Amino acid sequence: MRVVLLAVGRPRQSELADAIREYETRAARYWPLEVIEVKDESARGVTPDQVRAREGARLMERLSSDVRVVACDPGGDSLDSEAFAALLTRHRDQAQSIAFVIGGAYGLGDPVRQRAAKRLSLAPWTLPHELARLVLAEQLYRAGTLVRGEPYHK
Repeated sequence: MRVVLLAVGRPRQSELADAIREYETRAARYWPLEVIEVKDESARGVTPDQVRAREGARLMERLSSDVRVVACDPGGDSLDSEAFAALLTRHRDQAQSIAFVIGGAYGLGDPVRQRAAKRLSLAPWTLPHELARLVLAEQLYRAGTLVRGEPYHK
């Protein structure tokens, strides 16, 4: 089992990038975590649909056929931390890899959503994709502490 965090773009703000890296490092202590970033598409002179399509093609290229895809999407299911930890545990116990996919500024295109076995809302609000990545990394870490029965350290 491996956990893939597949995201469009790199964090641009150094403070946010540091926080993301910190939680991804913490999460990797609990899950075999692979972080993959694909290039974000410039929106100059193109429509949001074109941006989603181009970024989506890059995301789809990086998804192996053996992973269960979870699209991070505002319209997806909401899980509390315990349910999220249970989801990861099920995949670990079944030795099935899981890929969490975070789109760019315009979200995910239809091909990525259709490839997803599940859609997951990270918050009831629409989050900037960099902040969504931080929330997901933190929840991966928190899930690891829950599964091992460890106290959560800030």
